[in-house]
Amino acid sequence: MKKILFTFFIGILISTNSFSQEKLTWHTNIDEALELATKENKNLLLFFTGSDWCGWCKKLQNDVLKTPDFEKWSADFILVELDFPKRTAQDIKIKTQNRKLQRAFNVRGFPTIHFVSAKKLENGKTNLNNLGKTGYVRGGVKNWIKTANNIVN
Repeated sequence: MKKILFTFFIGILISTNSFSQEKLTWHTNIDEALELATKENKNLLLFFTGSDWCGWCKKLQNDVLKTPDFEKWSADFILVELDFPKRTAQDIKIKTQNRKLQRAFNVRGFPTIHFVSAKKLENGKTNLNNLGKTGYVRGGVKNWIKTANNIVN
């Protein structure tokens, strides 16, 4: 009986722990993300993706962005997904915002990730300082994080 209760308790503990893990928040509105970055004094990670058509974007998602290592590493960033879907409907405001940011950061291929620091100016506008960029990095999450650290440090 004690073994059954102990096993039951461990099972509940494990399942509770896995559900209580904090999931990443990916923002889609750059204005909200900038406000949060300024408030929390964090840099932004801008993920330019073609979520419903780009094979390398999906590979980056699975190999890096959806891993516990990335979740832990990205705690110092405000994450922003700037999507360019072909088959999925998208709000016109988000679509326009994403196109403007694509032009501003001269993004020509997907996936592209820009690391950006935001500084609030006296006139109320926000200045974006591009720290560098990367995309898919072979070798999994460890190599991707090493590359990203070289950019942001």
